[in-house]
Amino acid sequence: MMEEKRKDIENETDVELLVNSFYTKVRNDVLLDAVFAPVIKENWDAHLKLMVDFWSTLLLYTRKYNADPLSKHLPLELSRAHFDRWIDLFNETVDESFVGEIAENAKKRVLSIARIMKAVKGISDVEVDNQN
Repeated sequence: MMEEKRKDIENETDVELLVNSFYTKVRNDVLLDAVFAPVIKENWDAHLKLMVDFWSTLLLYTRKYNADPLSKHLPLELSRAHFDRWIDLFNETVDESFVGEIAENAKKRVLSIARIMKAVKGISDVEVDNQN
């Protein structure tokens, strides 16, 4: 059996690995890239640095991020499918490299971020059946 190489998210280098790995998946995902690419354009480096600050603030309490992520995402055309894919890719990325309390906290945080954004955008978590 292969030796367990995963550890918990312990420092900003770990957060950087998580963010860069996750956004590589986002950029290679047809559904998500179609939303992000037109907005971020050639500014991925700046966006990734911002996301490292955001996640290090949430997970490691570094206080490097103090902007409002919600307002930036409100204009985006997002559906429940976008959020579901975003959560799946994020959790998959966490599980590939990390295991532990902070890693689990990251997965809880991504769910609560999605829940808040969906609520603000009026996106239901329930499948709507329009056939009645």
